[in-house]
Amino acid sequence: MNQTAELANRLIAAPSVTPATGLVFDEFEAMLAPLGFDVHRFTRGDGEPGSEEAPVENLFAIRHGPAGSRHFAFAGHLDVVPPGEGWTSAPFAPEIRGELLHGRGAVDMKGAIAAMVSAVAHVPQDAGTISFIITGDEEGPALHGTRALIDYMREAGHQPDLCLVGEPTSVHRLGDMMKIGRRGSLNVWLEVDGAQGHVAYPHNADNPLPRMVAMLSELNALHLDDGTEWFQPSNLEITDIEVGNPATNVIPAKAKARISIRFNDLHSGASLARQVVEIAERHGGKARPVISGEPFLTPPGEFSRIIAKAVEAETGLVPEASTSGGTSDARFLRAVCPVIEFGLCNATMHKRDEAVALADLDTLSRIYARIATAVLAQR
Repeated sequence: MNQTAELANRLIAAPSVTPATGLVFDEFEAMLAPLGFDVHRFTRGDGEPGSEEAPVENLFAIRHGPAGSRHFAFAGHLDVVPPGEGWTSAPFAPEIRGELLHGRGAVDMKGAIAAMVSAVAHVPQDAGTISFIITGDEEGPALHGTRALIDYMREAGHQPDLCLVGEPTSVHRLGDMMKIGRRGSLNVWLEVDGAQGHVAYPHNADNPLPRMVAMLSELNALHLDDGTEWFQPSNLEITDIEVGNPATNVIPAKAKARISIRFNDLHSGASLARQVVEIAERHGGKARPVISGEPFLTPPGEFSRIIAKAVEAETGLVPEASTSGGTSDARFLRAVCPVIEFGLCNATMHKRDEAVALADLDTLSRIYARIATAVLAQR
């Protein structure tokens, strides 16, 4: 087992279903201490377990280079999604079968964090400042994770020049894709009130369903845009319709629904929320929008060229610059400095028997070391 796989093994063996606290952070801190990092850990959130306000642990670690040197940040998360049932081996008892390391988080994203740690061990301290921005709440509500870390960094005066997030971006082979941006995310809860009554006496009731159907029809027919040079078209999807009426002869008193919009940089969460609210009110309904993240783009430039050159040197591939897929904590980190995501193959993330190739862990570590060294060498 290579060094990176050994580190990944230790992290996987520390159960950390979101929101993560405790043991997995102990393991991570123990990995950083011998490398000269100053580690700051803190918990944000004071709600009950299982609530959106449940406590989340975060970690910021920094190894200072010479005065005036550049600052490069690695970012990621130690929390994982629930493993579910039906695993061939225990999800938090990492197991090597053939050339693969199995366990929850192997790909998303404890394997990448292990690669970051082993990469830093090969970057001299006098090359520049390196930090780790690590949360336990990326897979959950993301209320008290990276956003809390950004608050801490601002208060402490830590300002990275560039940041790399280790999300699993590769598709078919390690190195075939990096993410230079992501679309934004908006969810909206819709509601129409009526008055319950007998279906044989509709004049004594007020059926909310025709208004909800008309509202959803108008929303579903919206043409948001045709995409941009770097982003695919925005899309609106109806994700839930709820009436809860078990009786066949009763007009219901209320209808509920939910929509999700993934949008590019032609829009903002606020502008789309206003549009949905206006449509809902026009049909006699109410809308409660929740913006999960705004779109971001780090235009192709020196940072993406550094990453592409490092990937090509280790794999022979030139990664495609993409903005596809879901959201990540890069949507918050974009407010701090330019950010790009690059990591392992994503074929098994969030699945049973999640697994990473041992060779990919070792290769990713070398790629990260090349990227950090090249970024810090910039003047």
